[in-house]
Amino acid sequence: MMVFAFLRARWVSLLGAFVAVALGVSLVAAMGLGLASTLSAPEREPVRFAGSPVVVMGQDLLTVPVERGPDIGYVSKPLAHPHPVDIELLRELRRLGPVRTDGSKRDAVGVDAAASDVREVVGKRARVLTGGERRLADPGTARDAEALVAVNSFLGTAGGVSAFVSVFVTASTFAFVVALRRRELGLLRMAGATPGQVRRTLLGEALAVGVMASGVGCALGSWGAPVLAERLVGAEIAPEWFELGDAVWPYHLAFWVGVLVAFSGAWIASRRAGRVGPVDALRDASVDSGVMPWSRRIVGAALLAAGLGMLGWTLWSDPAALMKRKTYTTQPMILITALAALTPLLVRPVVRAVPLPGAVGLLVRENSAASVRRTAAVAAPVLVTVALAGSLLGSAETAGAARAAEARERTGADFVVTGDELKPVGRVDGAVVAASSSTAVYVREEGSALIRSDARAVEDPAAFASVSRLPVVDGDVHDLDDRSIVVNEEWERRRVGEWVDVWLGDGRAARLRIVAVLERGTGDNGAYVTSANAGAGAGVDRVDVGLRAGSGVGRGEVGAVLRDRVEGVDGGGGGGVVRSGEQWLADTYPVTKAQTRLGLLTLLGIALVYTAISLAGTLLMATSVRGPELRALRMAGATGRQVRMVVAGETLLAVAVGTVLGVAVTLVNLGGLSAGLARLSVPAGVVVPWGAVGVCVVGCAVVGVGVVQVCGLGRREG
Repeated sequence: MMVFAFLRARWVSLLGAFVAVALGVSLVAAMGLGLASTLSAPEREPVRFAGSPVVVMGQDLLTVPVERGPDIGYVSKPLAHPHPVDIELLRELRRLGPVRTDGSKRDAVGVDAAASDVREVVGKRARVLTGGERRLADPGTARDAEALVAVNSFLGTAGGVSAFVSVFVTASTFAFVVALRRRELGLLRMAGATPGQVRRTLLGEALAVGVMASGVGCALGSWGAPVLAERLVGAEIAPEWFELGDAVWPYHLAFWVGVLVAFSGAWIASRRAGRVGPVDALRDASVDSGVMPWSRRIVGAALLAAGLGMLGWTLWSDPAALMKRKTYTTQPMILITALAALTPLLVRPVVRAVPLPGAVGLLVRENSAASVRRTAAVAAPVLVTVALAGSLLGSAETAGAARAAEARERTGADFVVTGDELKPVGRVDGAVVAASSSTAVYVREEGSALIRSDARAVEDPAAFASVSRLPVVDGDVHDLDDRSIVVNEEWERRRVGEWVDVWLGDGRAARLRIVAVLERGTGDNGAYVTSANAGAGAGVDRVDVGLRAGSGVGRGEVGAVLRDRVEGVDGGGGGGVVRSGEQWLADTYPVTKAQTRLGLLTLLGIALVYTAISLAGTLLMATSVRGPELRALRMAGATGRQVRMVVAGETLLAVAVGTVLGVAVTLVNLGGLSAGLARLSVPAGVVVPWGAVGVCVVGCAVVGVGVVQVCGLGRREG
């Protein structure tokens, strides 16, 4: 009964935690429903050969033996250029029954015959598909699978960030509640309550808040999940047919996660509450002291050391990992938690360093420095938002800018012609023409792994070398021929002159000699082979054209010839697009992909909403107990306007403290990424998203000042 009495009396102080948990549960429920739908997507009916009971598809997998301890296992990778169904096999299949083809394509055919008979005829020359497997022959199946993986990754990341911020906000709220209720808890101790009873009271409040908020959150999640699915489809992150299933486990997960978040967020605060002694009932000092127990200092320092240590270890052992979304999404969270734990220790030095003129400025600075707990409670959510905005968007934009800079460094063409099935451009007066095709090579490393490396197959190595600036660290690209290969520093075998066994894009085995080694870079410096090693079915999809020095032929003339030959065929149906080198680079290597930016902005939106909730809740709690302090200020001669300026100034100063700490986390993360790019020899600098950071700071400031004004401080001080 005491717990419910406290809830009725203290509902304002727990409102922020309630809303944070409810919002977190709704997000976890909605994203859990989305994840469940990606894991159990409905089986789609075959489209291409829906009328055929059996589909024979050309071999599209490379399977090689690898070591599995003392045994031998097999691993498969999709071929870059799947095999067509050969003519001889087609003749044999026609003897079994009618065969359906898709125009001139022979990647797959439908057969009206018994599956057992078809398998007997086909053997290992192709794949036999029946039932729902026939949809593997549809061209959209692979794209849909990739889209579902993207949805899965997006929802998992968003759910993780939501859980992190929810725990952060809830723990911060309960910690501030305990700080404000020290006199009340001291009176309870004086009345005979034991430390265990005080702890159980706070945990009971948290449990009640968690249960009620989780129920509300599940209801909100069931409403928001269909909206989320529509947005994912509209943003082209999910395939058009994506829809939610009827899974129930996401609701159970979200509900109990919400209860656990509320309970765990209050647990540390309850331990502190249990240490409040009866003498605190008589304490009426406004200056916070003892706000940083040694246990918190040790935890904060350990987290800071762990965050910096992980950053340093990754920088030393695998700098390329710093460019991966999973790394730059999770790593800032450790540093954010560390600085949040140490914020009360950092508040006074930061506040004292800010020069504020006049009597109002003096009051703002001294009040903020004296009320460390209040200042830290307001600064903590700002720290989270600013650090996430700067680290996530900054890392994505820095990595994208690095890839774009690397591409500019290795591209020397004045024009680039692209298309799926380009026709020969032919000789162009005054220009060097280098055609190439996309392919892949596969290599078995350490005897236990089959690695696919994207590659380009060039028709004329000398011409390609003259229109490109590949980052060669050893060897010479001009030596590339039909019996050789260009690799990068990621390969296990990477010495010039060494022979390496590979499988080509169509699965053929080949033994090639390494003639040049490229820098590792961002991972886009793939292998290079000649067209003879591209694999069957590899058509020219790119032509690099460079002006020949001293030819007297202008750029405009060459461009006009290319457009006439490529885009002017059959009234513009030549199958290709002619762009300048600069335009092709801008289109192919944007700083940040639209879908990636949308996903990151969604995460930042979640963090900003949580920050607004936390700021509103903290300021509501703080202003509810500041009546005597503000009345004393009026009695000392301050006007109502000056009192409002002091309170608003304290809020803005706390936001500034959080901004400084958030920017510090951002600079550490982006500095580590920049150092990693330098180790990879990538020509790029740090991209700090000051615009996004500024929006977050302004949003926090507006919410904070708005809350203190809405609370009617101007009316209270009188």
